[in-house]
Amino acid sequence: MARPLLQRLGVREGLARRFLVACLAVGFLALITAIFAAAWSTKRSQDHGRWVTHTYEVELAVTKVTTAIERAETVRRGYLLTGQQVYLDSYRDVAATLSPALSRVMRLTDDNPRQRGNIVRLQAQVRDILAYRNQSITLMAAGRQQAAIDAFVAETGAARMKGVRATLAAMTAEEQRLLAIRDRELQSSVTIFYGILALTGVLLLLVAMATLATVLRYTRDLSASRDDLRDFADTLEELVEERTADLSRANEEIQRFAYIVSHDLRSPLVNVMGFTAELDTATVAITDLIDRAEATAPDIVTEDARLAAREDLPEAIRFIRTSTQKMDRLINAILKLSREGRRVISPEPVGMGAMVQTIDGSLKHLTEDRDATIAVEGTLPGIVTDRLAIEQIFSNLIENAVKYLQPGRPGRIVVRGEKTGSRIVYEIEDNGRGIAPSDHQRVFDLFRRSGHQDQPGEGIGLAHVRALAYRLGGVIDVRSELGKGATFRLTLPAVLTEAESKRSGEVS
Repeated sequence: MARPLLQRLGVREGLARRFLVACLAVGFLALITAIFAAAWSTKRSQDHGRWVTHTYEVELAVTKVTTAIERAETVRRGYLLTGQQVYLDSYRDVAATLSPALSRVMRLTDDNPRQRGNIVRLQAQVRDILAYRNQSITLMAAGRQQAAIDAFVAETGAARMKGVRATLAAMTAEEQRLLAIRDRELQSSVTIFYGILALTGVLLLLVAMATLATVLRYTRDLSASRDDLRDFADTLEELVEERTADLSRANEEIQRFAYIVSHDLRSPLVNVMGFTAELDTATVAITDLIDRAEATAPDIVTEDARLAAREDLPEAIRFIRTSTQKMDRLINAILKLSREGRRVISPEPVGMGAMVQTIDGSLKHLTEDRDATIAVEGTLPGIVTDRLAIEQIFSNLIENAVKYLQPGRPGRIVVRGEKTGSRIVYEIEDNGRGIAPSDHQRVFDLFRRSGHQDQPGEGIGLAHVRALAYRLGGVIDVRSELGKGATFRLTLPAVLTEAESKRSGEVS
């Protein structure tokens, strides 16, 4: 029931999450597009504003040129008619402003080929007009007023002024034409911007509607799934209790089977050991008989009989005794594990620093023999757990660290611990021979050992440690490299409650 429900939830949640992410991506893309469109439109507006200002500047400069030419013509006529110096001074002042005005027009329109052509034509026209004006003023200054007036009447000034006005009007018209083009471009960019803005709005509206529909549907699915989970949770506790009871019964059966098997194996083993002792006694008697036979009647003693009595039988009995002793130790180990599994866990406060000092004292002869030291790094956090079990765990780990030190290198075993939340992590680190990575899990298996077997043991120590760690509600693992020592890491609850100890004992 649980698996289809979780699979259904996982699929729907995954699809909803991917769809919502896609909607958010589309929405962000639309917003980014709108931002870029706004920036582009703003830039176009700024460019248009600069060009409008440029057009007005050109028109103003053209107006100044027109005004300077018209005013110069007016004061020149006044001078020709009256001969007064004030008109001549005014003419010269006005004429002096004409060249800067033309230069400004030239600078402002230098980027436009048409306007450059108009400027060239205007400059020629202005030079022509100024030449005729200077000629009449020269005659007037020489006292030949009538000749100056006759020259003024005879000159085609009106036609020249019309040409100048036409050129200036053409320049103004060109700026107006460019302004009209830029106005159309601005209008086009504004239309495009509003189009993008409208499209973005529609897209965001669609994304919002799709997202809302997805959230509503997903919420309905969550409500339905919550109801299913509530129904499942109603039966979950009952299922857990039922499975726990099954595990407890199976665990009891396994422990009972191990105890019975170990007990039943011990009976024939005792017989084998007893008969081995009788064979050993008989071998001594047979050996004495062979010795006497060789002394009194050496001819009746064959070489096979001599070898059988003095070598084959003692060697066979020695092999049998070694095997039976090993089998006895294994049976004792199985019985020990079986009894440990049936023992009731009793949590109590344990001072870890004092416990490690006690273990150090009990191993003093071994550490001195192997030039090793056991040190506690910092302060070991206390724990509420089963005292006997935690002592067995630390005794096994520290004793193993001392036993498997690297020959020729002073040994150092460091014990440290820290509390992380509701759990405590203890580490036992050594600088011994280390464990190959391929054996990191293998060393915790029953009757399995790693590396060179030069130390006594049956391979039950670490298996016993792991079983005890499980019963205390914790786990144990190892980090190690060959030749670089090993670090065993034990993680336990800081406070082992009676319910946890009962539960761990049921499923251990």
